Amino acid sequence: MELNHRVADGVSVLELRGRFDAYEVPAVVKWFDANPDIINVIVNLSGVGFIDSSGLSTLVKGLKRCRQNGGELHLCNLQQPVLIIFELTRLDKAFSIFADEAAARAAFKPVKE
Repeated sequence: MELNHRVADGVSVLELRGRFDAYEVPAVVKWFDANPDIINVIVNLSGVGFIDSSGLSTLVKGLKRCRQNGGELHLCNLQQPVLIIFELTRLDKAFSIFADEAAARAAFKPVKE
């Protein structure tokens, strides 16, 4: 799996490509561990065609960390097979899922400084 990080308009964007499974989870966990004070994150899953329970668990932990820091974690660009997994597990109710990155970024509340 390929993992790219960038900041756009003050929001961290994590782009994932490839399978998001137990074999690939450590790279994402390492990224979250390296950024413990992260507030708002967009996870762009446009390049992910498969996700398993360990990938879902990692995203749930990331969402929890963001919320503990007063922020949110938004998902965007889910391919149909990945979206179906979120719907079957009902995690589509826990996450804010957007069609594209611009919509995900626009949905964040302004950060108070």
